[in-house]
Amino acid sequence: MTCINEYILQRVIQGDQVAFAELYNHYKTPAIKFCVSLVKDEEEAENIIQDVFIKIWEKRGQINPDLNFGSYLFTCLRNLAFDHFKKMEKSQTVKQQYYERMQSMDTDDTYIEEAKIVYLRAGIAALSEKRKIILKLNVEEGKSYQEIAEMMRISKNTVKNQLVKAKQFLRERVDLAAAF
Repeated sequence: MTCINEYILQRVIQGDQVAFAELYNHYKTPAIKFCVSLVKDEEEAENIIQDVFIKIWEKRGQINPDLNFGSYLFTCLRNLAFDHFKKMEKSQTVKQQYYERMQSMDTDDTYIEEAKIVYLRAGIAALSEKRKIILKLNVEEGKSYQEIAEMMRISKNTVKNQLVKAKQFLRERVDLAAAF
């Protein structure tokens, strides 16, 4: 059997695709068992085997037929399995960092939104009574400038000016909250 393997290996080195298929078929089952024992995932094991055999074909000219090909193959499989573990570990680390960052951002966003509400309420409380009423009638009750002017017996321009000043004051307060 060893002579056949050496003969097949020699043909592979020379670029014989049929010999390469024979080599692959000869080692496929033990290679799958070996890789599955390492990575515990048959699909990933098959991917690793495919990758190793592709590399073997690409570097067939560098194969030394005097050395034990089986040992070489299983060393390559083991190394690729370890590389797989490293990639998985790195991927898990990246995912964990992403989730931590997202949670931190959610917490920061919640904090900012709460601060904006606190500053907005404080700003509304700091408005003059007249501005509070005009703001409430416009924003909460949806009254027009004209309706507010008639209700409060003031000019439409006064309503507009008071709303502009109230909203500007509140916007500054909310922007102040976001700055922290």
